[in-house]
Amino acid sequence: MSTKVTWYGHASMGVHVDDMNILVDPFFSGNPAAAVDADSVNADFILVSHGHGDHVGDTIQIARRTGATVIANSEVANWLRVQGLNVHAQHIGGGYHHPFGYLKLTLALHGSSMPDGSYGGNPCGFLLTTSREEKLYFACDTGLFGDMRLIGEEGIALAVLPIGDNYTMGPDDALRAVHFLKPQAVIPIHYNTWDLIKQDPEAWAVRVEAETDAHAVVLMPGQQYSL
Repeated sequence: MSTKVTWYGHASMGVHVDDMNILVDPFFSGNPAAAVDADSVNADFILVSHGHGDHVGDTIQIARRTGATVIANSEVANWLRVQGLNVHAQHIGGGYHHPFGYLKLTLALHGSSMPDGSYGGNPCGFLLTTSREEKLYFACDTGLFGDMRLIGEEGIALAVLPIGDNYTMGPDDALRAVHFLKPQAVIPIHYNTWDLIKQDPEAWAVRVEAETDAHAVVLMPGQQYSL
């Protein structure tokens, strides 16, 4: 069975692998780009990259309803544990064999504070190796950094990169990230949710395919890509 990745709008992603559902930064309530609402998604695991409200999003509501385990850095995980959730804490550079695959937390250049203003630890990205040895890299909220080249050495089947600028990489730096990562395919996210991060993903995709060997996949919120 193929691994399927769904973009739900903004930075919210779904991954279906080995009959398990993983959500990444599930922000639906208050998200003008959301394709679905928080009550209509299933989750066995939820990955939270950092503490900002547009990434913690509906994690508490979804995890309470589904019983999903939330994976995040220790600070975010401990904050969510206090909310009564099942959590698994990791830190940057550390990996763990979960039922859905081997998940490593990667560097991200960003900030992190919880919705109540408390400390959210270091932001992160996620590098997932599935049971079929596919490697999926979710950069999450980050600026460009040179060690993306090291992540690229893993052999990336799919990279999911922000292109919105202002808070994260913009189109130019995201294109440089593709050069560093050398993925087989790339999906742009974290754009057009608000005017402040408005971008043209189709124009960016044209540049990616003209200047790199990656296949650029532009999804509408709710659309799915199969590896």
